[in-house]
Amino acid sequence: MADLSQLMENEVFMAFASYATIILSKMMFMSPATAFYRLTKKVRNSRVFSNPEDAAGFGKGENAKKYLRTDESVERVRRAHLNDIENIVPFLGIGLLYSLSGPDLSTALLHFRIFVGARIYHTIAYLTPLPQPNRALSFFVGYGVTLSMAYSLLRNHLYL
Repeated sequence: MADLSQLMENEVFMAFASYATIILSKMMFMSPATAFYRLTKKVRNSRVFSNPEDAAGFGKGENAKKYLRTDESVERVRRAHLNDIENIVPFLGIGLLYSLSGPDLSTALLHFRIFVGARIYHTIAYLTPLPQPNRALSFFVGYGVTLSMAYSLLRNHLYL
């Protein structure tokens, strides 16, 4: 079994760790971005909250209800964050297994870079919003990268 120092010398694993850190940081950014949009977006001079306990800080009883509403820009950020969760989590699991399976460094870097670029572009396309098929193409590119790594694992390294 490999010890930690051997793992840290594995260039593919270190590349995966670097790109995983970048994409997780981007995903973590989406939570404060949602909060920012909720606090700064005003609809008819009132803030936007989806939970009664959040709105309670700005009013009581019936007065608090006017803060409970949805807003398209807030929902857009929230949906982009949910889409990140749906796509980044599988990438992390499959990418970890892939990085430990001994792939060629240049091939692994290509996978990691394309995935991270596609997810960043997906967020930009979602929040701007850019016209379709921008968002769909970036989604499928990232999804295709994860499928490619999974296929490589199943074909070359896993025993079924």
